[in-house]
Amino acid sequence: MFTTRPTLQGTFGMVSSTHWLASQSAMAVLEDGGNAYDAAVAAGFVLHVVEPHLCGPAGEVPMILAPADAPVRVLCGQGPAPAGASIEHYTGLGLELVPGTGPLAAAVPGAFDAWLLLLRDHGTKPLADVLKYAIGYAEDGHAPVERVGETVANVRELFETEWTDSADIYLPDGEPPAPGRLFKNPALAATWRRLIAEAEAAGADRAAQIEAARQVWRTGFIAEALVAAAARPTMDTSGERHTGTLAAADLAAYEATYEAPVTYDWNGWTLCKAGPWSQGPVFLQQLALLPEDLAYGTPDYVHILIEGSKLAMADREAWYGDAADVPLDTLLSDGYNAARRALIGERASYELRPGSPDGRTPRLSRHATAVAAGDVDFDALGLAGTGAGEPTVARGGTGAGEPTVAKDGSTRGDTCHLDIVDRWGNMVAATPSGGWLQSNPVIPELGFPLGTRLQMAWLDPDLPNSLTPGRRPRTTLTPALALRDGVPVLAFGTPGGDQQDQWQVHFFLAVALREPVRGGLDLQGAIDAPNWHQDSFPGSFYPRAMVPGSVTVESRIGAEVIDELRRRGHAVTVGEPWSEGRLCAVARDPQTGVLSAAANPRGMQGYAVGR
Repeated sequence: MFTTRPTLQGTFGMVSSTHWLASQSAMAVLEDGGNAYDAAVAAGFVLHVVEPHLCGPAGEVPMILAPADAPVRVLCGQGPAPAGASIEHYTGLGLELVPGTGPLAAAVPGAFDAWLLLLRDHGTKPLADVLKYAIGYAEDGHAPVERVGETVANVRELFETEWTDSADIYLPDGEPPAPGRLFKNPALAATWRRLIAEAEAAGADRAAQIEAARQVWRTGFIAEALVAAAARPTMDTSGERHTGTLAAADLAAYEATYEAPVTYDWNGWTLCKAGPWSQGPVFLQQLALLPEDLAYGTPDYVHILIEGSKLAMADREAWYGDAADVPLDTLLSDGYNAARRALIGERASYELRPGSPDGRTPRLSRHATAVAAGDVDFDALGLAGTGAGEPTVARGGTGAGEPTVAKDGSTRGDTCHLDIVDRWGNMVAATPSGGWLQSNPVIPELGFPLGTRLQMAWLDPDLPNSLTPGRRPRTTLTPALALRDGVPVLAFGTPGGDQQDQWQVHFFLAVALREPVRGGLDLQGAIDAPNWHQDSFPGSFYPRAMVPGSVTVESRIGAEVIDELRRRGHAVTVGEPWSEGRLCAVARDPQTGVLSAAANPRGMQGYAVGR
């Protein structure tokens, strides 16, 4: 089968990420004797520098770890809502949705602490050794990808009139960053240099230095700057200036946490995801809904996957969230999914149909119900074309996994991804996101902004994903790890907001249902395969639009599939041939020790590297 690149194979180490500089930095750590977790931390901090429109230190990162000598674990770097982030506080400001930008949307930052916890518990390198790559690219400069400049250009007016600290960094010489010209962020480099100096003052012990750095983030100069930034009145997507709720006590109390993954067994595979504080179980529900006989790539195959995705996403809206006891065992049970599978007919559904696990009555937010009925006036929000029945502006351009940004800074949001496996068999999948350059003003003392993950929580009470102090807003971030006969063999993931657990299902099935190549999994072929997504559910990002019946496909999927989907009633939008998905993947064959990797060619910046 033709692929854009080969699936890499070797025995020393393999890396795949959404940016070549992150991939190569991670490989440099492996070459220097580090393990997969040292390499992941180095790559994560490089991504903050080279993809600042997609992730930042004050964002969030869930990870799935498969240590060579320990069980699979999830490391949660999704921070909770601050203590002051009550529904009453937001509705008292006249808001019906959490704004898509500004400090009101800032959760407690989780990414930094998660990366350092990973380094302390599973890595081998000192903090300075893994941060030197990010410091170098921020201090000496790097040639930015086109999307960085395009994102800045979209919010240029906002930067010049309101978020002037952002303009100081992202409009050097009055112009957005441009490919082929070095772009620098000296403030960020200075932040990490100061952090390292204060950490090393704790002594020569590696773990003590990492703990000291974590404390600097929680209570030191970084914490002080984060809290001060949250207290500044800032223009956001509501059209008003608001201050945030993040306080010193929130930062001081936060620690990233470990937990067991949610798993589902399918055809000899065990798929591992984060819990329903993420959308990860949507992936597992889609597998549970599949019939026994699947003919890969046929029109019927695509129709069944689309309709199963709609049912799983409807359950996400009604049942997932950190503010409730989620009936996950029932949602993944055979009986529940047999009944749900029977709802998939020959015609496309245009309804939002959550199930009733254990006889419970599903509840949706007022906004979700109104959006499903087409009763939300998105024109009034300044986002024309986002109502039901037509492709959305707010969620348009999502195929390559890049954010779509309006002039007020509102964005569907997006992210990065990395996967690494080392010669010892350690494996990690991580999906860093949030803290985007377009999410909040740059904090001048630090060189990066706050995040906006609270926009994913509802302002209606008593929902699983209601805004609740101390609880995590449900995130779209969803790395994946797969075991074969109980042994970890595959780590993968993608950017893409709500599309992540659609694209990943398509990728995984392409791996699982097609013939292997070169004696191993055809990772590159599965990534290159034509992809698609549906939008028949309320989006997770402001303004939370949906498009009942909508399916966006790459034109490469073929006329036969497109025509049959339309005959069955799907509202098909045919996108560019290479426009859906940004997957990364690494694998390890436990029988031979052969490692493999592949990366997405779409957007021309994701790369795998290894030997």
